[in-house]
Amino acid sequence: MKLYINITRAVIQALELIFDDNKYADKVIEKVLRQNPKWGARDRRFIAETTYDIVRWQRLLQNITEAEPNDYWKLLGGWCVLHNIPLPEWAEFKGLNDKKIFQRLEKMNGIRRFRESIPDWLDELGEAELLDRWDKELHALNDEARVVLRTNTLKVSKRELQKQLEETDVKTDALTDFPEALVLQQRQNIFNHPAFKEGYFEVQDAASQLIAPFLKVEPGMRVIDACAGAGGKSLHLAAIMKNKGRIVAMDVESHKLDELKKRARRAGVDNLETRIIESSKTIKRLDNAADRLLLDVPCSGLGVLKRNPDAKWKLSPEFIEEVRVLQEHIINDYSTMLKPGGIMVYSTCSILSSENGKQVEKFLNANGNKFEMMDEKICWPSDGFDGFYMAQIRRKA
Repeated sequence: MKLYINITRAVIQALELIFDDNKYADKVIEKVLRQNPKWGARDRRFIAETTYDIVRWQRLLQNITEAEPNDYWKLLGGWCVLHNIPLPEWAEFKGLNDKKIFQRLEKMNGIRRFRESIPDWLDELGEAELLDRWDKELHALNDEARVVLRTNTLKVSKRELQKQLEETDVKTDALTDFPEALVLQQRQNIFNHPAFKEGYFEVQDAASQLIAPFLKVEPGMRVIDACAGAGGKSLHLAAIMKNKGRIVAMDVESHKLDELKKRARRAGVDNLETRIIESSKTIKRLDNAADRLLLDVPCSGLGVLKRNPDAKWKLSPEFIEEVRVLQEHIINDYSTMLKPGGIMVYSTCSILSSENGKQVEKFLNANGNKFEMMDEKICWPSDGFDGFYMAQIRRKA
């Protein structure tokens, strides 16, 4: 492969926005690709995949190239060397030596925090909480995330959707353990596909697709999704409930609920209402109101580093401590919305026990006369998809 200056500069621009301006990688890629609609599919794929890969391996690349902070040309040059892409004789790549890069790489491979490209504090935290499991999961978190679709069964069957996609040369694999899931064989922008615009599917990781069924909803129930965000799990719940009953999707950020309304219209969901959480009174008004309650709480996001590799450079010990406090507040205060006999699911996209089982254990110790654990499930990144935790809790009285 040959490097071209305009494509290369697009990668550098994206890295500057992610690291220097602290922008989210997915939004940056979207913005950079929008700037030049004339780029072909191959160039666009190179820009997106190379940027994500350099973000993922930033610490390793910085060490094997001995790059100064913010020298993104050196990082790109090191990435090219590792991928056997010849470096043009550009001034930006001056001083890079293939042999020295591979020598340093061999040395770095013996040190986990460099080999897996992760901050020291996060490596130490992962090992403290996951013990011997951390090596395996950290390695898996550096894999590229697969693109998984969730069939919207309100409009189409999985088999029919797969057939329609194949007719337009979009090849997928059906996942037998995930009833609505299809995995793209080749990464591509699927949001322009007619089937997406018709509401036949959503993009949702396979592990995430396990959470709505774990709530054991049935048509006709009253369900509250109290941390709905843009509502992927709310829409899944609506499909399982066959549009019967009522779903109240709540969040503290109105713009996310506005996005959910658009998605619900596209999906043909009409048993859903959105409600902004303005204060504790919003929660109080719904005391004992829900047959089922989903608390997909804010978290570190450590389980989804495959698709958000920039998060490991933006996380901090202080943020994780803040989010633990918030999780404890949500499970204690929001659980009052559940009726006696109802089921609540507490879930995160983290693999840290301090955000997961330990939070639930603390809640049950404080409220054991009212609630009991029924089941819990952990989806590990090494299983091939995102890392998720979910606990199924019943209110006794």
